[in-house]
Amino acid sequence: MKNSNTPLLIKRAPSRFARLLIILSFMLFVPHAQGDEALPGATPYSKTLRSSLQAALAAKSPNYQPRTEHLFSNGQPKFTNRLILEDSPYLLQHAHNPVNWYPWGNEAFEKAKRENKPIFLSIGYSTCHWCHVMERESFDNIAIARLMNEHFVSIKVDRERRPQVDEVYMTAVMMIAGRGGWPMSSFLTPDGKPFWGGTYFRPHTFTRLLQQVAQLWQQKRPKLSAQANYIAAVVNQVTAASGKARQLGDNAIQQAVTYILARHDNFQGGFGQAPKFPSENWLLLLLETAHRGNKSALAAAEKSLTEMAQGGIYDQIGGGFHRYSTDDQWLVPHFEKMLYNQAHLARAYLLAYQQTGKPVYASVARQTLDYVLREMTAPPDGFYSATDADSEGEEGLFFVWTPTQIRAVLDNAHAELALSLYDVTAYGNFEGKNILHLPMSLETYAKQHAIPLPQLIKKVNFIRERLRRARDKREAPLRDDKIITAWNGMMITTLAMAADILKDSRYLTAAQRGATFIWSTLKKGHGELWRVSLHGSASIEAQQEDYAYFAEALIKLYDASGESVWLERAREIAEGMLTHFWDNAQGGFFMNRKDDTLLMARPKSPTDRAIPSANAVAVRVLAMLAVRTGIERYRDKANATLNAFADAIAKQPGRYAYMLLAADELLHGEIGMRRYGARGAVKATARLTTAAAKKPDCHRRQP
Repeated sequence: MKNSNTPLLIKRAPSRFARLLIILSFMLFVPHAQGDEALPGATPYSKTLRSSLQAALAAKSPNYQPRTEHLFSNGQPKFTNRLILEDSPYLLQHAHNPVNWYPWGNEAFEKAKRENKPIFLSIGYSTCHWCHVMERESFDNIAIARLMNEHFVSIKVDRERRPQVDEVYMTAVMMIAGRGGWPMSSFLTPDGKPFWGGTYFRPHTFTRLLQQVAQLWQQKRPKLSAQANYIAAVVNQVTAASGKARQLGDNAIQQAVTYILARHDNFQGGFGQAPKFPSENWLLLLLETAHRGNKSALAAAEKSLTEMAQGGIYDQIGGGFHRYSTDDQWLVPHFEKMLYNQAHLARAYLLAYQQTGKPVYASVARQTLDYVLREMTAPPDGFYSATDADSEGEEGLFFVWTPTQIRAVLDNAHAELALSLYDVTAYGNFEGKNILHLPMSLETYAKQHAIPLPQLIKKVNFIRERLRRARDKREAPLRDDKIITAWNGMMITTLAMAADILKDSRYLTAAQRGATFIWSTLKKGHGELWRVSLHGSASIEAQQEDYAYFAEALIKLYDASGESVWLERAREIAEGMLTHFWDNAQGGFFMNRKDDTLLMARPKSPTDRAIPSANAVAVRVLAMLAVRTGIERYRDKANATLNAFADAIAKQPGRYAYMLLAADELLHGEIGMRRYGARGAVKATARLTTAAAKKPDCHRRQP
């Protein structure tokens, strides 16, 4: 595969001698210092800041390609802003916009207060397609940049590095606009309170919006401030998720399942209409409750898992899932791939296999995990965050095929089978090309074409491997090389489960290596973590989700390996989570530490979003620790967390699927400990029940 998988913006810095040659060459041959043109409409940078920006740019690789159309004749950027000093791949993508961007921090807010300007806050992430579009159309536009620089203080935030910032302002945007998404675009008062917001804006719309907001700020500032105060108060209330503590009702889980099933698409699988997201939280809850004899829950989960596995949302050649489908048939995906989707969808397929014994679910789980090990694993260890939707400037180009391309790779017999099996046509199903998908299952295809199923599977595996090798020669989508503690915890948990369910030691080895990497690289001190590692450099204070997901991973590693060191480490991380994030007044966990003072609210976020609620994961962690250690304090904290959100859960149970899954485990015990023993699909693990045997039977799942 070409080296394009490595983001050009974050390649290893050249040697000191090479940097010196670069600097000298610009001094001798470039009429302007690199990136040294003043940003349009902005106050010129100080000499000290200009020197820092020039040094950061000079330290880039000789192959560095600035993401901007504003270049000198020698290919060097005309503009460079403060984001060149950051290590976030997303922020670095905007380092050569003519916008006077600031990273999230005191400097930006102090400038806004000093100059009495509103703040424009833009939140996104490095593999976001529409973030790229808005960057090209608006943030690299000189006229728009001039408006932004003259009238606003502009802040750029990577939501994957600062999820607490995203949570607070996404809540505000959804209140204001009725929907959310990325890029998120918000207008704030100088003290950070939002008064208007949205997502992606076309250039002409964005221009008018900037002009109107600037005018309103001058003419009706008191009204905007009053609106901002109102929105901030509501956001504080919503994100705090405070309510009267009470016990969770016995029927809460069934209410949630009823709510979910009412939204299930019985024809295409999934929930609701296009665009369709995998909704892993709902699938996991359905699979959790199916053991009670709820055949409808299992049928809905199986329908969704089957349709997704046969659709274009699943990478039929390389394995792994794209983020969502733009249509209701799972055919045309949004082509980015996120680590958290791989972790939770692989887990859903593992659990479906565990319940049904159907090989297709094990196959999809295995192919998804093998994709992660092959293409999203960092050297030496740890898992990358995501891959982009775009390559060569086009969305999905890396993943689509023409009949000619397939025939060029395969012999005639295999080519004809591939064209038939994956419904590849001359006119295509996506911009004249074909997203590979399975209109029918392999079993059905084998019957219709009188091919023995084992023979068909062997041929399909051959086709997949040949096409994947050919595809690897294409220019690949950009990969975000951030290693995020929480997301790695998700993947480690799934790998540990896969090792047990699939009886494959490769997955246990990968899980152990990943956990060792996090422990050695992202552990800040006793019971404390960093959130992000990029090329071995750790940064950003970990959030509560990092502690919760990593602790869960360590417990699952203990379960899979029997090695007590993992349980000891899980306890240390859980204690750190309780120390830094526990709400002593109302129970539950805050997302961020109390010393994170810039944010206008300290959110808790108990509801599921793109990933399961970190409060829900914390309940699971504490419940599992109580069983494995016999320490009742952990169970008490888990119950207190559930009670803190019980009122909100009763009102909207569908938004708390993972919390209810955790509640089920807390009240009745963990599924894997006993349930499948009679079928032989999962053996009872004696080491898990040693501590639990001392407890009343009500704390364990009945067979």
